[in-house]
Amino acid sequence: MDSVRRDRSIRTSLPRRLLSAGVAALLLNLAIPSGFVRAADEPKTYVVVFRPGVASNAKTDDVERRIGFSSDFRYASALQGFAARLTSLQLAWLRADPDVAFVSADRVLHAIGTVPIKAGDTAPPGVRRVGAATATTVREAATANVAVIDSGVDLSHPDLNAVNGKNCIGSGTARDDNGHGTHVAGTIAARNNGSGVIGVAPGTKIYAVKVINAQGSGTDAQVICGIDWVTANAAALGIKVANMSLGGPGADDGNCGKTNADALHRAICNSVAAGVTYVVAAGNSSEDFAADVPANYDETLTVTAMADYDGLPGALGSPSCADGVFDQDDSAASFSNFTTAGSADAAHTIAAPGVCIQSTWPASSLSALARRALPGRAPVSSRHRSSRRCVRTPRAIRALIPPPASLAIPITRSARTTATSLGPVPSTRLLRSSPR
Repeated sequence: MDSVRRDRSIRTSLPRRLLSAGVAALLLNLAIPSGFVRAADEPKTYVVVFRPGVASNAKTDDVERRIGFSSDFRYASALQGFAARLTSLQLAWLRADPDVAFVSADRVLHAIGTVPIKAGDTAPPGVRRVGAATATTVREAATANVAVIDSGVDLSHPDLNAVNGKNCIGSGTARDDNGHGTHVAGTIAARNNGSGVIGVAPGTKIYAVKVINAQGSGTDAQVICGIDWVTANAAALGIKVANMSLGGPGADDGNCGKTNADALHRAICNSVAAGVTYVVAAGNSSEDFAADVPANYDETLTVTAMADYDGLPGALGSPSCADGVFDQDDSAASFSNFTTAGSADAAHTIAAPGVCIQSTWPASSLSALARRALPGRAPVSSRHRSSRRCVRTPRAIRALIPPPASLAIPITRSARTTATSLGPVPSTRLLRSSPR
């Protein structure tokens, strides 16, 4: 009788043990998935940020091998980590890894303002208004170099001193297949060579960093790739200023992305700490940029737009493009994003001419964007950065810009803070290029 019971017990417990072993094996494979089977869900791109002290490349090699994916970008200077397309199961595994500080969902960022309008061969009114040129004279090149983190730059354009930096969109050089980056580069540094337009700091060396595609958009991962390259090379190449005329939705946690897991914010903060000043566009949505990145980051110098058609105060200029009919000379641009008086963002915000902006265009001498905040504050920043006074913070650079009274730039529009083009003034994540 006892032997019968023992036989029944063995027959009953054996399937249970086999099932138990099977479950254990499944859990083991999930925890250490050397033969990882992809989840059925569609992979999405994420930016994974390691904790300080983690050997970034070695750790990335390890998780790639164990979880079964390949990273799209690896970061080692602006932050330690990588970007990759991950399934929900891979994402959960990484978030549980003690070496991972946080994981950010990738966002799409878009260049701001991409409508070309043919213009003449002059020092544009906006360049004159910010004090960089008169009808007969113009400033020389800055000794500090500028990185244009955008859609690339036309590297063969005769009006630009542009060199290849980094292509974070594809292979090859940072060639501009959109036009936005070349237009930005010309406003900053178009040569004083008697052809085309003159930039704010003519002939200043521009490093082309491509993070925006031909359609005018890029992602957090791609933009961080550009920031990472600038951070790694800034000291050796003399890059003191980076211009980013792009943006998308997002919040500023006031803690460099550590509180809300914002990898883009963390990268910019670390790059600023490495000595690079970031000049960014406020955006073209006629709204408070408190909910737009990177404009709302306190570590950036954010530029709002105003209308100026003659390079002079007095509100007597006439618009030079069709969109100019919506904005009176010397008024805040109706399309421009803004900040409110007394806000935390007011301390790092300035304004510059941004309507009917004439500048360079790929494979041609000159074109114009009807609506775009002038990136000319980037070379103004570079001049301050290349002076003997060591200035790095947006507030410090803002303090060096001449006060509103000296340029008579409009300061009021509703309850906004438009901050003047050369000083503060009371008045007033796809990332995508503005079609206006």
